[in-house]
Amino acid sequence: MIVVLVEVTPEGEAVETSREAITFARDLSASGGGVPIDAVVVGQPADGLVPLLGSYGVRRVHALTGPAYDAFAGAAWAAGLLAVREKAGAVVLMAAGTPRGNEVMAHVAARSGVPMAANVLSFGGLSPFTVTRQVVGGAALEEMQLPARPAVFTVAGHAVQAQPAETPGAGELVVETPDVADADLVARVVSTDEPEPDLSGTLKSAKVVVGAGRGAGSADGFGDILELTDLLGASLGVSRVVTSLGWRPHHEQVGQTGSRISPDLYIPCGISGAIQHWAGCSSAKAILAINTDPDAPMVTKATHAVIGDLHEVVPAINEEIRRRRGA
Repeated sequence: MIVVLVEVTPEGEAVETSREAITFARDLSASGGGVPIDAVVVGQPADGLVPLLGSYGVRRVHALTGPAYDAFAGAAWAAGLLAVREKAGAVVLMAAGTPRGNEVMAHVAARSGVPMAANVLSFGGLSPFTVTRQVVGGAALEEMQLPARPAVFTVAGHAVQAQPAETPGAGELVVETPDVADADLVARVVSTDEPEPDLSGTLKSAKVVVGAGRGAGSADGFGDILELTDLLGASLGVSRVVTSLGWRPHHEQVGQTGSRISPDLYIPCGISGAIQHWAGCSSAKAILAINTDPDAPMVTKATHAVIGDLHEVVPAINEEIRRRRGA
């Protein structure tokens, strides 16, 4: 059996990366002959969560309840997962590759005495079980074997597209109250602050993203790029240096410390493509790079590239789009 840790929003909805992890689990299950998939959530599920997970093919939803689970504690969540695993006999324990997912699964792996693979993109053979994962901020891929059981790993964000199952699962709710040792509650969340509004949602879900980096030149150098963004119905994404210089707001940043995007088309303009930026855009299905440097990392990794000054290339693209539209 496969057990997937599912994270939820403050409103009680399953986060997208957890739904992606369940989709990944379904592919793994199919390769293994159709073993069942169970989900673990922390706290009493909100209305609609259990049926939703059932629509993704989940057989049972194990809800970890009790005072020990009122606030996040990585060790306590791991203890709860392992309690479910012991009862159900799961051979795979997995989660989305979020900060919490990676922390909890690291505890799970350490307690089980097995290796853990973080940020997995795909799997190969099942005997031995082999996965491919992102390393060095997504700049390189590593093949790793997980021969021990349980196999413990996290799935990189946007490694697969979240899709409901063709054949829904039963979606049965099972309330669990596993015992948690006091030592597992030493490191836990003791207070929370209201987060700043997340203005990056449109960028994260955009099908087309136009990027801008240091090549824009200044805070006043985004006119043509913004016009291209508007013409394509796209979202604007920028590199870290652009936000560090104060040219654009942080919620537009793409990269390791910004948003991770997976558009159908990414058009980075004047972005060299450092490892940190590539970590945020490597899931783009196609990349059209515009850069003066033919050897820039973004150019060498792009699907297509135009070598030239963005302040000359982008206006020409805009003019051609308008011409073809008869504007």
